[in-house]
Amino acid sequence: MTRWLAHPRLLRFLAAVSAAAILIVVAIYGWSDYVSDTVSAAQRDIPHTDVNPYGANFFLDLEVEAWKREKTIQMAQAAGIGWAKQSFAWEAIEPKAKGRFVEGDGRSTWQKYDEMVDLFARNGIQVIARLDRPPAWSRADNRYPQAPPDRFEDYGDFVYEFVNRYKGKIRYIQIWNEPNIFPEWGARAVSPAEYARLLKIAYTRAKEADPNIVVLSAPLAMTLENFADRRNLSDLTFLEEMYRAGAKDSFDILSSNAFGFADPPTTPADPDRLNFQRVTLQRAIMEAYGDSNKPIWFNEYGWNAAPSDFLEDDLTWKRVEEPQQAQYTVDGIRYARDNWPWAGVFNIWYFRQVGDKAPDRADYYFRMVDVDFTPRTMYKAVKDATALLKTAGDGHYEETSAPVATSGGWQMVLAPQASGGAYVNSDRPGATLTFQFQGEAIDLLTSRGPEAGRCLVTVDGQPVAGLPRDARGRSYIELYRGERQWQARDLVATGLGRGPHTLQLSIPEGPSEGAAGPRCSVDGFEVVASRPSLPIGWLALLLGVFMGATGLLYARRRRI
Repeated sequence: MTRWLAHPRLLRFLAAVSAAAILIVVAIYGWSDYVSDTVSAAQRDIPHTDVNPYGANFFLDLEVEAWKREKTIQMAQAAGIGWAKQSFAWEAIEPKAKGRFVEGDGRSTWQKYDEMVDLFARNGIQVIARLDRPPAWSRADNRYPQAPPDRFEDYGDFVYEFVNRYKGKIRYIQIWNEPNIFPEWGARAVSPAEYARLLKIAYTRAKEADPNIVVLSAPLAMTLENFADRRNLSDLTFLEEMYRAGAKDSFDILSSNAFGFADPPTTPADPDRLNFQRVTLQRAIMEAYGDSNKPIWFNEYGWNAAPSDFLEDDLTWKRVEEPQQAQYTVDGIRYARDNWPWAGVFNIWYFRQVGDKAPDRADYYFRMVDVDFTPRTMYKAVKDATALLKTAGDGHYEETSAPVATSGGWQMVLAPQASGGAYVNSDRPGATLTFQFQGEAIDLLTSRGPEAGRCLVTVDGQPVAGLPRDARGRSYIELYRGERQWQARDLVATGLGRGPHTLQLSIPEGPSEGAAGPRCSVDGFEVVASRPSLPIGWLALLLGVFMGATGLLYARRRRI
């Protein structure tokens, strides 16, 4: 045997056979095991975490010209931004008196915001609405426009009106902003207990208007300050006192700010340092109070790229070079998605401003796009990163996942029994839901009950073999089975080949048997990759046998 292995011709032959065997294995298992352009991740079980993580802060309410609003959002959509953090100032919507939503000339104050909401929707971008800045009539002391109203119930009434108006159009609202610092809480000491009471009132009224609205707590300013007069309070101290005051049951998602300052995203958290991973210290507080099944979304996220000649005193957020800013932004999101199962949306600070931040200010240099619409380095980095999120690979995906797109009217329904705590449904004829995936088979997870009905199904634009057909030859799944079923599973298609593929679900016209309301309820998807499930140990054994047999045959023929 030793003499055989020392023979140079045999060694060359075995090397060639090994290379051929490896190529065969790669062909069987698919090159996607080695180079992937799809999403493929472990199931994210915490509600509101299986989402497109890329969002940004916008200032459309300050933009006067309609074409600039349109261009801003078109550029955001082209970059793969899925979320818009947008302010809806109470003082602008109910300016003159309680219950009066009109300008001085009688025009509706809602009109501008209605147009903004429609613009986001047309471009497939979901809104996170920040609700704060009370009108002057709600306070006796108006020195600081950020200060809360004298009667928190007035704010609760505004929240109710807002949620009721945009029911089905805006699914996420943020209650206040940075209540742990001056002047966001006015000319008085900040108070976690007072904020907890405001949050509870707002949460209760929001759920009265729409039980399926998702409420985000106010993000806390990142600060190490714990002033004796409590005008500024550390985010960690404030959050813990919020929980002590009973805030736990008054929000669905914790908002957090996550600036990187001068540190890369992998720098560990330190209670005495401000950096990206400080959020893990907030997470520890959540878990200590038994709140581990809620996600954290990031209200303001990013690194500042001010010029190097800025004075240290002017660099509130420190600084990095612009290429570092772009790389850290995508690396931070990637790190969080790989290591923090509780991380959801990252709203980059910010997409584009309207000209109110001058170049001599450090915050000018957070932007993804210049005022004149010139894209910065970060814009391209984000666009490249989001391209990898558009197609699902092997695994489980929620109906909120990045490869999912809806049109024509789908509503989110919060339900603890559903996968991920929610599902979407629609009863509007012509409404569609598409799911981009790469795999050999696709399963549909649904929520079924007396209200469920028939859902039309195509894969790559064609009827699906094995599914029933209606009189028009359209393939469909009948969801009504006579009783409520959570997370019911249907094999939609198999034997598809590597892909990529597009699954489309749509609502048929006319009555549907068994359907008393929503005709299609979607609770998630399961994708099976394009490869056999042969264990790697068996592959190694077969490869060894193949090489050994080939070597023996070679030796016999050459009489080594």
